[in-house]
Amino acid sequence: MSGGAASVVVQLEGHIIDSLVLPRVFDAILDAGADYEIVDVRIGKTSLDTSWARIRINALTNDDLAELLEELKVHGVNPERQDECALQPAPADGVLPEGFYASTNLPTSVLVGDRWLAVEPAEMDCAVIVVEGRAVARPMADVRRGEMVVVGAAGIQVNTLEKPVDESAFAFMTSEVSTEKPKAQLLDRVATRIRACHQRGGKVLAVVGPAVVHTGASPSLAHLVRHRDIDVLFAGNGFAVHDIEIDLYGTSLGVPVEAATGAIDRHANHLRAVNRVRSWGSILEGVRRGELRSGTMYECVQAGVPFVLGGSVRDDGPLPDVLTDVMEAQRRMRALVPGVEVALMLGSTLHAIATGNLLPATVETFCVDINPAVVTKLADRGTRQALGIVTDVGLFVRELADALGGLGAEPTRPAPRRESR
Repeated sequence: MSGGAASVVVQLEGHIIDSLVLPRVFDAILDAGADYEIVDVRIGKTSLDTSWARIRINALTNDDLAELLEELKVHGVNPERQDECALQPAPADGVLPEGFYASTNLPTSVLVGDRWLAVEPAEMDCAVIVVEGRAVARPMADVRRGEMVVVGAAGIQVNTLEKPVDESAFAFMTSEVSTEKPKAQLLDRVATRIRACHQRGGKVLAVVGPAVVHTGASPSLAHLVRHRDIDVLFAGNGFAVHDIEIDLYGTSLGVPVEAATGAIDRHANHLRAVNRVRSWGSILEGVRRGELRSGTMYECVQAGVPFVLGGSVRDDGPLPDVLTDVMEAQRRMRALVPGVEVALMLGSTLHAIATGNLLPATVETFCVDINPAVVTKLADRGTRQALGIVTDVGLFVRELADALGGLGAEPTRPAPRRESR
């Protein structure tokens, strides 16, 4: 297509060459049935230099062009000329005006009057509210009637991310997934990023699934928590139950993790673990009583590491600490995101995706799973900064704990206690 009835000049700036953002922009334009021409371009000479491009996009109709520009915003593509953003009041609590702007997790600003206001926090799939001279990303359910909501695409600036200075082993923002990447090198680099994060005063978040327990890595994860290599933990009922089940009965979903024998009905041990915690009233109370003496949840209480356990319709019990109101779980998780600079998604699908939806694109995110589809799914749902490490999550967690501090001097787990039957 040589031209079109609708045309606009856009700009794109950042590490758009080495991160492959520019070719993805070209592909998106052509896939939409539009055409482009490069008006001007400046390419950085070194890996530290940014690049800049002006591109004219030609589409058949204004509607086609508007839809394409909306799609390109996630790559940091912005019209060269910007009008002030449009604002409309929310018609009711939890209801947004038609045509509202849906935020991305990239650094974003909106033009109000003659001022560009940075949208805080950088979170995807939120409305942008302008209040008291600030631009706030707010989940739909938390918007109140009468709040002024950004609508349309005018007056919105989305920026690409800066490339980390020492980012040589990772293709940042490419969401590559491969079973053939050098695992030892990747693990070493993850450990390096965690150390660098803590040196800067940042926090490391772990999002964990039951597979971490089932693969025998719970003691290693507990080691990471005890030594404050992990600062925040998100999980579901299943992870916490099986982690506690190991301490109480020496089994995970009824399967002995070491040489524990258990009773003949040990398949119900996870239910017995739930029942014990419910009798205590909370995980914290179990630790205080001396009933719970090891495991990741025990170490979270001992080290003061905050955790959020989000519930689902599949849960047994659930544990009294599990938040069964999913919107409240979202709010608790969102409150712990500020300060997080590195996120580890360990053997989790649903919780990993839910957490990814809350994280700014600036958070370095590593998704570890034996199934490549899990890693791909996380990236496909908007967490484009995620780097996939396809490997056994149990082996990865054990090797990471060893790389960060060593497990040789760690005390052995106390012998499991069993209630009489």
